[in-house]
Amino acid sequence: MGIYEELEWRGLIKDVSDPSLKEKLNKGGMTFYIGTDPTGDSLHIGHFSSFLIAKRLKDAGHNPIVLIGGATGLIGDPKPDSERPMITKAEVDHNFACLKKQLMTLFDCEVVNNYDWSKDLNFIDFLRDYGKYFNVNYMLNKDIIKRRIDLGITYTEFSYMIMQALDFYYLFENKNVTLQVAGQDQWGNITAGIELIRKKSGKEAYGFTMPLLTKSDGSKFGKTNGKAIWLDINKTSAYEMYQFFINSEDDKVIDYLKFLTFLSKEEIEALAEQNKVAPHLREAHKRLAKEVITFIHGADAYKEALHISEALFSGDIKSLTAKEIAMGFNDLPSIEGHDCSLVEALIEVKLASSKREAREFIRNGAVLVNGEKVTDEGFLLTKETAIEGKFIVLRRGKKLYALIKF
Repeated sequence: MGIYEELEWRGLIKDVSDPSLKEKLNKGGMTFYIGTDPTGDSLHIGHFSSFLIAKRLKDAGHNPIVLIGGATGLIGDPKPDSERPMITKAEVDHNFACLKKQLMTLFDCEVVNNYDWSKDLNFIDFLRDYGKYFNVNYMLNKDIIKRRIDLGITYTEFSYMIMQALDFYYLFENKNVTLQVAGQDQWGNITAGIELIRKKSGKEAYGFTMPLLTKSDGSKFGKTNGKAIWLDINKTSAYEMYQFFINSEDDKVIDYLKFLTFLSKEEIEALAEQNKVAPHLREAHKRLAKEVITFIHGADAYKEALHISEALFSGDIKSLTAKEIAMGFNDLPSIEGHDCSLVEALIEVKLASSKREAREFIRNGAVLVNGEKVTDEGFLLTKETAIEGKFIVLRRGKKLYALIKF
């Protein structure tokens, strides 16, 4: 099947500006762009699901350009429920540099900054050369604007649509960009750009949007316990990413495989069948984790994440390095290390409420130190008993853990 049919099968096409785009995509040779504003210094997994389109279309013979909005990032895309907080020029510049490095590493594509062509545009020229092409009634009818009218919207946010349309026009004129791709919430901005190109040049440009990837309850994909899953390994370790995917919802994991991997239709359908007949094996989830982590961080990072997961599941703590323990037990309750008895440590980390209770847990064989059962009430915890002199992992029962850091 052609790239258009594949994108349809994966659920990656929602709105299309013109029916002829199907033939153009299947033919290849289009230069297209997809963009993001530098509101943070790393992309997260939600961005990743959208930006994979750059590789999919590149592999199908198209030329990708990724835009990082150094100018639009200073303004802020209207949110459905409130105005975005302004960030400084220094923050935007820092974030741009970080995102550019990430995107070039992951997708090997040209990266541009709309600040380069926006910074010298004065207000009068902006109004005369661009503002006159936008009918206010047309703008008010766009979905994101309509949702904000009752709450109130500033002129700054209202102007964002014109700025994004200006980007499309500039890239059309200077980079031969004839297609813009974005998430479904950007449809109004895409069509505004298409209209601007038509009015100023008399030529046609195209656009399509992708559905936003969500969880079963409709909430944003890419967060766990309220935290984003970042692509920067220093913000989200490969192990944390592995846990996020391995715990994906059973009824959404096949959608995630379609959105986030390059597995073939046949491979995904086979995993869908396995997920149906033996969901407890979590084969689809494991493959999802492997494909995504390997693409983002490489095979070694995936193997390390898998090793940590398997060691923690089996209780084989001693096989872990200090670095792996730091990743695997990142969110555990912890205390600063000092020489103390096991009884005292259990109370300090709140795995026991009293010395009597701590001794009882130890006598009953319910306490493990670095994965090994300890029944000696007088057992001393020192730096020498720590793994690589850095960590002691305490466990009470099957699921209660705590960490001592030296």
